[in-house]
Amino acid sequence: MKTKEQISYNMKMVKNKDSEIELLLRRELWSRGLRYRKNVKSVFGHPDIAFIGKKVAVFCDSEFWHGYNWQERKHDFKSNQDFWIPKIERNMQRDNEVNQHLEQDGWTVLRFWGKEIKNDTKACADIIVKAVNEK
Repeated sequence: MKTKEQISYNMKMVKNKDSEIELLLRRELWSRGLRYRKNVKSVFGHPDIAFIGKKVAVFCDSEFWHGYNWQERKHDFKSNQDFWIPKIERNMQRDNEVNQHLEQDGWTVLRFWGKEIKNDTKACADIIVKAVNEK
């Protein structure tokens, strides 16, 4: 069993840029000749990958931070539930707000779960290529 200090340290070390799932997807897109911007601060929601001219925003969402299978998973928290449950639910709400804002501004928003990217990077890239080509 890990101490609270160990858990806290581990959570602080989680990357919010250049994560494994982002790198996998970006490498695949780059190998296909697609050029993009990463972690674009000038676009609402700061997409992980953005095709500015085409208005396609891609987000690589980790299951933990973005609430994958939330109705079942939220009961998995053994400690500090008063912090984690509202934190993850707010992240999910923010994701929806970002989607709505970008879509109202004419963007195509694509979100992929980390396990989707890890299990089938090529299929995720296919979806992105199709969206970019359609715009």
